Amino acid sequence: MRNLKILILLLIASSAFSMGLRSFVALPVQKNHFVGRVLYDSSKDTNIDTLTTSLMYGIDPKQTVIVAMPYRLSPTGANRQGDVSLLYRYTIFRQDSEQGTKRLGLLGGGIVPTDSARDGALQAGFIYTYFIGKNEIDVDAIYQKGLNNRLNSGKYDISWQHRLFPVVRPDWGLSYEINSIVELNGRYMQGNSITHQVTLGVQLINPRWVLEGGIVKDINNAHDTNYIASFRYNF
Repeated sequence: MRNLKILILLLIASSAFSMGLRSFVALPVQKNHFVGRVLYDSSKDTNIDTLTTSLMYGIDPKQTVIVAMPYRLSPTGANRQGDVSLLYRYTIFRQDSEQGTKRLGLLGGGIVPTDSARDGALQAGFIYTYFIGKNEIDVDAIYQKGLNNRLNSGKYDISWQHRLFPVVRPDWGLSYEINSIVELNGRYMQGNSITHQVTLGVQLINPRWVLEGGIVKDINNAHDTNYIASFRYNF
């Protein structure tokens, strides 16, 4: 029984497959392992479709490198390749138990422009995760300090994921799981007020991959609606 409890603890601590739909900074990654993600974002109101490819690499249990690069699918034309985001996450606090885990990490990095006409940025922030039983809460905030002519920007995400199925996890092994997602998100650009958003989604979780999607609605400013879909793979 003790060995079984240890195994369950390790699975909870190092294989938290759930995370927020709008953020890619919460997942723990095992040493020398990767997590890849492809995110499709379609705006109903502006007719802009974007595909963002992200990759996480686990240096060790405390250190993770995160790279992300967006590409505009439509409308066609020049400057479709977005800038590269580089983030380093260092976990400064971690408390695991048989019921769940708590983690706090610091984020730092930069934005590397892919076009000589654009300037880069420095970015810093934090990520906090609280996972217990059927629920996980992720809170993150990142501020980007623009260099030269680039405007300052920032964002926050507060995500609650609730396991709908199975109601009780099996004593041995991992099965498919279904989570609901409710998020409050914020996006800021210098010179404008913060755009607050609500995101509703669902996750289908497999021991190796995650398929997820949702709807994003602005609750102030432009009141735009976006549809997002994502596929993640652990390797």
